[in-house]
Amino acid sequence: MDLKLKGKTAFISGSTSGIGFATAKLLLQEGVKVIINGRHQKGVSEIVDKLQKLVPNGVVKGIAADFSKSTEVDFLLEELPLVDILINNVGFFTSQSFYETTDEDWYKQIEVNVMSGVRLSRHFLPKMIRSNWGRILFVSSECATLVPSDLIAYSTSKAALLAISRGLSQMTPGTGVTVNTIIPGSTLTEGAISFLNGVAEKENKTRGEVEGEFFRKVRTSSLLERFASVEEIANTITYYSSPLSAATNGAVIKLDGGSMGGII
Repeated sequence: MDLKLKGKTAFISGSTSGIGFATAKLLLQEGVKVIINGRHQKGVSEIVDKLQKLVPNGVVKGIAADFSKSTEVDFLLEELPLVDILINNVGFFTSQSFYETTDEDWYKQIEVNVMSGVRLSRHFLPKMIRSNWGRILFVSSECATLVPSDLIAYSTSKAALLAISRGLSQMTPGTGVTVNTIIPGSTLTEGAISFLNGVAEKENKTRGEVEGEFFRKVRTSSLLERFASVEEIANTITYYSSPLSAATNGAVIKLDGGSMGGII
């Protein structure tokens, strides 16, 4: 299927690995000019080289910026060209007791997970509206509603994205701009693989056994009963970045494997 994306320009925050990297690769394959991002220039340059080898005809560049540092965000905004597609993907979490989560832990997760998308959207949305076309996507998490007790700060930050996305979508009536939120469920990112391997080694089990126990004992609401691949998430992000998704605006798109429940 031709997603009619050729010639568009996209910026993906936090895209040197995981869902962001997989999305960058797919967009490049669709003819999108892609700007990737990570915290360190060395890592960003390495991923740019990797993507150029994977998609030889693709146009990709990278800009390093740490979203926890306002000066680096200001530099990023100065360096970024006009983009057609903004994917607010950057995020991190700390797994710890609510009582041990300090104010600083809360502030940093809000700063990176929430304010990154706020600042980028504030910068690009008016330009998209003037151009009468654009796509803004926020990448949230199933934790926005499941709220594990060791991820309360993270879950709060990811829940906030739903409100921001919906609010911004209501600023786009009658235009070709859409703003939506993607909610991945448990996904087999590099971080998840490292975690699973660590548990497997500690408990003298295979990774497959650890994965199975996770869905039997922890993520029991999952209907998929396995981790989604980063490519499965990226496929949907790529579609909602395209002109073919024009009728979807202000929506929450669940890729949670059924873990969040509900009929909407």
